[in-house]
Amino acid sequence: MSTFSITSHTPNHDPKPIVYALTVIAFLSVGFLLLLPLVAVYAEAFSKGPAVYFETFRDPVTQNSIFLTLRVAALAVPLNTIFGVAAAWAVTRFTFSGRRFVISLIELPLWVSPVIGGLLYTLIFGLQGWMGRWLEEHNIQVIFAYPGLVLATIFVTFPFVARVLIPLMESLGQAEEEAAVTLGARGWQVFWRITVPRIKMGLLYGIILCNARAMGEFGAVSVVSGHIRNQTCTMPLQIEILHSEYQFAHAFALASVHSLLGIVTLMLKVYLEGQTTRRLPAEVPERRRQRDPATPNP
Repeated sequence: MSTFSITSHTPNHDPKPIVYALTVIAFLSVGFLLLLPLVAVYAEAFSKGPAVYFETFRDPVTQNSIFLTLRVAALAVPLNTIFGVAAAWAVTRFTFSGRRFVISLIELPLWVSPVIGGLLYTLIFGLQGWMGRWLEEHNIQVIFAYPGLVLATIFVTFPFVARVLIPLMESLGQAEEEAAVTLGARGWQVFWRITVPRIKMGLLYGIILCNARAMGEFGAVSVVSGHIRNQTCTMPLQIEILHSEYQFAHAFALASVHSLLGIVTLMLKVYLEGQTTRRLPAEVPERRRQRDPATPNP
């Protein structure tokens, strides 16, 4: 009687010199492309002393640019969050003709330059645009005003929440939701009690990415803003104006605050990724038991 032996194969490891070389290259790349510019921003911001640094934020125009950036993000991010959840729900829970086309439309802002997006809004809502005369007759201003900034920001942040949720919801499946419907749960009950708890980490991740992109947008906002000081200049535009006027210390001081927002966003991103990674080992066996009731408990 022949017996079969099962041998375990250990993966081949690269030679240590190659591992060390690749590690050094990775650290040098990160340091040269990311850390060094960040250090340069803060060094230039404090080059003329703390007094000049804090003087930047006593300027009413600079203060308005900060508050305007927060106001634009405060409206654009929730709107894109609602759209992203609705789009992900429609694409992953329903089968309809044109589904791939809808996904392509969601990804469209990733393919088109933000400047083109701003020009499109100018073509539609500008004084010489398709709706320009009607808006002027009704005393509604979109371009060179707050609504235009919000529309441009919505355009560039359009895909982020949806593109995070679509693959997540496809991987989770809909067995639990179908079971809830079978037991008599209504649509909103299924959404709030089953769907939202399962996607909440991915949803937060998408919101963080959307918010970071909204606060850092320059191209589309620059086209529709008109660079009107104390009215339509967000933080990136104000930084560009200060730099073009050779007020380098003030420009880098404001840039340091803007980069700080990016650092906070990165920390939140890492935290959420860590939370998701820690939950996976506990969730995978549970999903296996749901698919195969004969699977023993660990």
